[in-house]
Amino acid sequence: IMLMFTPPVGIEESHSLGEERSPQSVIGLYFCFLRCYVDDNVSKVAWLNRSNIIFAREDKWSLDPRVDLVTKGQLEYSLRIQKVDVYDEGPYTCSVQSQQQPKTSQVHLIVQVPPRIYNISSDITVNEGSNVTLRCLASGRPEPMVNWRHLTPLGQGFTEELDGDEYLEISGVTREQAGRYECKASSDGLAPDVKYVNVVVNYPPQIMESMNAEIEVGRTGVLQCDALAVPKPDFEWYRDDKRLYSTQGIHIQNYGTHSVLTVANVTEDHYGNYTCVATNKLGINNASLFLFSKSCVISKNNSANRMSFCLNRVHKAKYF
Repeated sequence: IMLMFTPPVGIEESHSLGEERSPQSVIGLYFCFLRCYVDDNVSKVAWLNRSNIIFAREDKWSLDPRVDLVTKGQLEYSLRIQKVDVYDEGPYTCSVQSQQQPKTSQVHLIVQVPPRIYNISSDITVNEGSNVTLRCLASGRPEPMVNWRHLTPLGQGFTEELDGDEYLEISGVTREQAGRYECKASSDGLAPDVKYVNVVVNYPPQIMESMNAEIEVGRTGVLQCDALAVPKPDFEWYRDDKRLYSTQGIHIQNYGTHSVLTVANVTEDHYGNYTCVATNKLGINNASLFLFSKSCVISKNNSANRMSFCLNRVHKAKYF
């Protein structure tokens, strides 16, 4: 008597078994053959799962429609299990009664199930400083290992491996921790399952760059104000506490994270202090920008940031 285990589709090599073999693995949702070969002197033969008879000769005792008998020629007495699942796991015995003595051969079938992530957090938006918990629950046999990675935003080209298993805890989340998070469930020898969670971190405007503009009369003057914020900021421009709008000679354009104020034909009346204000639902920030000429002097020697313009033109002297 010889019992053979035929692995699932995709694995070509079969394993010959003696009287008793070490456990054999099969991936769920495939089929497997448990092959048994007998000689001409056999009077009785049966397949058993634990102590339950599956087949006695060609009589099927099992009610499971996925199980059938394969008998190619008089010497083969093999068991086929289709759509293998975890409930098929366990010992299988080919039992033979010959004229000499009973013989059995046994194999223990282990069913592996590829990892599957069945519960993962939805995309989330939080305010900077909040505590965040990301969830990633996975099933499989053997039990899969769950790992997290932070896929750095803005295409910076590197990732960060994170400590955590099914639950990733982030205390006091920062804007740098925003972006895409990858959850990967893996088991040795099986295809992993991967899913993603996007984390958006809201924070108030932070004006990054604002440059003064030195422009002569008659030229075009441009003041630009750049601010980082989530959600994107709204911009406003002021001069002498008076809000500015796009009017004749002045044009204001906003481009997401930066705003540009353009003076088409600069006159001496345009010289002075301009204030850029960036706001979103979390806060407000502002910066002062100066439009001046070479004949003007900027003085910041006191706390009031006083500025005097065009000292060689007394009638244009101004203080802020």
